[in-house]
Amino acid sequence: MMERLREGANSIWVKIILSLIILSFVFAGVGSYLAGGSQQAAAKIDGQEISQSQFEQAYQNERNRMQSQLGDYFATLLGDPEYVKQFRQSVLDRMVNDVLIEQRANELGLRISDEQIRNAIVSMPEFQRDGQFDNDMYTTLLRRSGFSPEQFAEYIRTDMLRQQFLTAIQGSDFALSNELTALRKLEAQQRVIRSLTLDLAEFTKNADISEQEVIAFYEQNPQMFTRPEQVKVAYIELSGDGLKDSIEVSDDDAKADYADHKEKYSTAEQRQVSHILIQGDSSEAKAKADDVMAQLKAGADFTQLAQSSSDDTFSAKDGGKLDWFERGVMDPAFEDAAFALINEGDLSEVVKSSFGYHIIKLDAVKASVVKPFSDVRDEILMTLREQRAAEYFYDMQTKLAETAFEMPDSLDDAAAAVNVAVQHTEFFSQHDGEGVLATPAVLQAIFSAEVREDGLNSDVIEIGPEHVVVVRVDDSREEAVLPFAEVSAAVKAQLASQKGEVNAQAKADEIIAALRAGNDTILETEGLRFAEEQTISRSGPDRMVSQVVFGLSKPAEGQPVYGMTRDTSGNVMIIALDSVINSDVEPVAVDSQFATQIEQMNAQQDTMATLQVLRATAEVSYPLLETPAN
Repeated sequence: MMERLREGANSIWVKIILSLIILSFVFAGVGSYLAGGSQQAAAKIDGQEISQSQFEQAYQNERNRMQSQLGDYFATLLGDPEYVKQFRQSVLDRMVNDVLIEQRANELGLRISDEQIRNAIVSMPEFQRDGQFDNDMYTTLLRRSGFSPEQFAEYIRTDMLRQQFLTAIQGSDFALSNELTALRKLEAQQRVIRSLTLDLAEFTKNADISEQEVIAFYEQNPQMFTRPEQVKVAYIELSGDGLKDSIEVSDDDAKADYADHKEKYSTAEQRQVSHILIQGDSSEAKAKADDVMAQLKAGADFTQLAQSSSDDTFSAKDGGKLDWFERGVMDPAFEDAAFALINEGDLSEVVKSSFGYHIIKLDAVKASVVKPFSDVRDEILMTLREQRAAEYFYDMQTKLAETAFEMPDSLDDAAAAVNVAVQHTEFFSQHDGEGVLATPAVLQAIFSAEVREDGLNSDVIEIGPEHVVVVRVDDSREEAVLPFAEVSAAVKAQLASQKGEVNAQAKADEIIAALRAGNDTILETEGLRFAEEQTISRSGPDRMVSQVVFGLSKPAEGQPVYGMTRDTSGNVMIIALDSVINSDVEPVAVDSQFATQIEQMNAQQDTMATLQVLRATAEVSYPLLETPAN
């Protein structure tokens, strides 16, 4: 119980609830989330529909997110149709929860003002540049995401409405000091127990199994003794690992590369300039810039004019001076004008950029500096090795692909072409491939019609950077129930294991019933005895034992309470709880971390309970998931 309290704040359910109030689909094409259509509904909630396109977009977003987190492991999970079905259901359930919360918030009269929406948008980091809201970035990102400002504002309003409702629920929980202290006492409680173990292996060994039972079990459970579809595979694996170490590169090669690419080993020329900016694109802005230019040509001080006339207030305080920069950083027009100046103190003409009109003064120049060959020799040698190894691997990959395609009935010619041995496997199924053959893309190729049925070589399959394979099926066999003679021993072992489980459980029930009735002699009759007493806490080393022990009622003096569990090997454990040890704890303050954890756990439970009530009182259906997904 107390473990659950501690873990509550970080529970996956908390994260799921919090995810309801996150703008999870802002930049992934969620414009469709706001637009309905005549297509089939994915879900209906009291007449309100979630369209198929809305669901598919949300599903794809969540799939991409999981793929980026789990990589190939998630791709493997997606190979299981049952997992895909559950995954799609969970995404749609979250969307239904969103609608239910929104509906309830509207019923309660909750509202989000236009001012709240504006404040939320201008504070979003996606629209910030240098710590300030950037309207150009805002409109650009909305356009890329298929939103109009009105649609996006409405999306924000809906999301904030849900958040307002959830915050009202979650913010209403509190915990009293005496409640917290009582929970702390329960957490610190210890229990004194004894245990005895019924060895499952003994019951399995002593299980009485007749030949008739074995045959009947085999006939009644054919799926347990069915060999899946299997293949024997031949494959060529080509990997770039180790190629770099085998590639020879001389100093002459490195010096030639250095001479051909000196710009790679040079620092870029940098310039420092001051500027006066007149913002705008109007004739008035141009006239003002021309007037400033005329004053400068007449001998006015650049620093003073920048301080008094420049619209770049940040640099104006320092006479218009900007930080050092190189090409590729500034606005192209500004940059071209700055790098066209020759001598320190030179002035540009009035230059128009996307920000307005500039007058630029050259303050200083840092010339490009070429690093000496000795400083970059090792870097060049490593780069050349990597390049030549990649080129060699690409050549081998191309040769492998061409030969495997031209000679599709064997891998021998392809193997000879790249000087790699053909590897062969024993029979295996889609679920027990090993190494590179367990890769989803490779399995898909092996069990494709072209490879498995037509007996052709596969295409080159990339399973990683500079790592490819080509496969072909040497032999295959269909799914089949194995003959009884071949599996009789396994059938008998399976049946004995099941009977052993039943018999062990029945014996444990018998012993516990006798002990509860005060009949201790059963232990002597069975040749059993409890181990020595031990004192355990809630966070004991065996969580299964702790869970059972702390679920038993407190024993009366001299009257043990009995329970049962399993150890890590599956053996049956009978537990005698002899006594409970309570500990004194300091009173817990309502502003403590523990209080926060309890409040968060209560808020989580309240939220889940609210969703359960909303679902129970709403008419929810899933038309899309009632038919098989493509």
